[in-house]
Amino acid sequence: MENYVSPLCERYAGKKMKYIFSPDFKFSTWRKLWIALAESEKELGIPVTDAQIAQMKEHIYDIDYDFAKAREKEVRHDVMAHVLTYGEVCPDAKPIIHLGATSCYVGDNTDVIQMKEGLIEIKKALVTCINSVRNFAYNYKGLATLGFTHFQAAQPTTIGKRATLWLQDLTFDLETLEFELSRLKLLGCKGTTGTAASFVELFEGDTEKVKALDKAIANKMGFAGSISVSGQTYTRKQDYNVVSVLCGIAQSAAKFSNDIRLLSHLKEVEEPFESKQIGSSAMAYKRNPMRSERIASLARYVMCDSLNPAITAATQWFERTLDDSANKRIAIPEAFLAVDAILALYNNIISGLTVYPKIVERHLNSELPFMATENILMYCVKNKGGDRQVLHEAIRTHSVAAAKVVKQEGGENDLLARILNDSQFNLTKEELDELMDVRAFTGMAEKQVEEFLQNTVDPLIEKNKSFIVQSGEINV
Repeated sequence: MENYVSPLCERYAGKKMKYIFSPDFKFSTWRKLWIALAESEKELGIPVTDAQIAQMKEHIYDIDYDFAKAREKEVRHDVMAHVLTYGEVCPDAKPIIHLGATSCYVGDNTDVIQMKEGLIEIKKALVTCINSVRNFAYNYKGLATLGFTHFQAAQPTTIGKRATLWLQDLTFDLETLEFELSRLKLLGCKGTTGTAASFVELFEGDTEKVKALDKAIANKMGFAGSISVSGQTYTRKQDYNVVSVLCGIAQSAAKFSNDIRLLSHLKEVEEPFESKQIGSSAMAYKRNPMRSERIASLARYVMCDSLNPAITAATQWFERTLDDSANKRIAIPEAFLAVDAILALYNNIISGLTVYPKIVERHLNSELPFMATENILMYCVKNKGGDRQVLHEAIRTHSVAAAKVVKQEGGENDLLARILNDSQFNLTKEELDELMDVRAFTGMAEKQVEEFLQNTVDPLIEKNKSFIVQSGEINV
């Protein structure tokens, strides 16, 4: 309790994502990269023995962090400290560990591997979330509700149609994620300034073997290839592109969470609230939308964090500079950890969201009379022989009076009663009830939900059904 610990690890992110960006994953991946390098060099004729490689494989995970820390304090170089640490338990392989490579061989390649694994985890959470929102949209595809523009009452829509707006954002995010994942490439083994000069020397000028080495390492690490050209590092635009995916997901989730917070204020919906949960330390009755608020809070962090790789990519000098390192080791993992938490919250909320149809109906009925006036006007002109200008003025007068009752007296909207009692409209109660059928005001909303799910979402879910996972527990 004496040292700062990131809340992203203590409170928010899931176990798998924390592992991907852990020291164990990072440094064991360094060792796997050194094995891939040694194996590939051996295959291409460099005198590396099977015994040396076997010894390296025996010691991938038994990392002596205390020894490494002591060596780094001496040499002031993290990669060399771990080369020495690995060599300590692999004495036979010590002479060939890291042969021909520069620090970025393990550093940059591991960063890409972590981002790849992180994106796969994010994809699982995103597809799971898409599936949950899809089910919510389908279940409420026909339940009419007030639409809002500028958070002012507007033409009715359905709750399911509103959910398709959340859903469409997530499908766009998935498309972007899959695109960036498909083009993610390793640095490979490019040498100190990207010219692979050390490997050209190692292979005595045989550049075809140098290219084969690069491809072999990529294949052994699960990639189709490495980046075509580089300095000492891969272009930091690759980091920016990946974090932009996370930023996009954060935007989508924040929009969703804001809608839920506003609807919670209206008492139309309520996010999951556990039996012993306390909404406020002072006001015991409160049921604050804290999970939605947490999404908004974490999403804001991710959106701001996306500036880090953008600035880093813009400020790299020539073949490399080290001002990316400290920033990168904070900005990239934290973006992944935060979005992991955001999607867990998103799925938790939408899967357990309670809708209160009676409240939804009450709000709709309080505004629907005003929205129905144009339909009433057209019906009475067409079918009752009314004068449009006369009826228009009558509606205006009644609307002003009804609004006064609502706003100044706190009463109910009695506009329909006023119209029904006005002989100029010559309407029966049955005719008015038919005109007030809410389905006449929601347009194509229900059909749009059905078509969007059928044509866009369901095929996407079917294609990615293996990525749907059990939702994780929300820690706090």
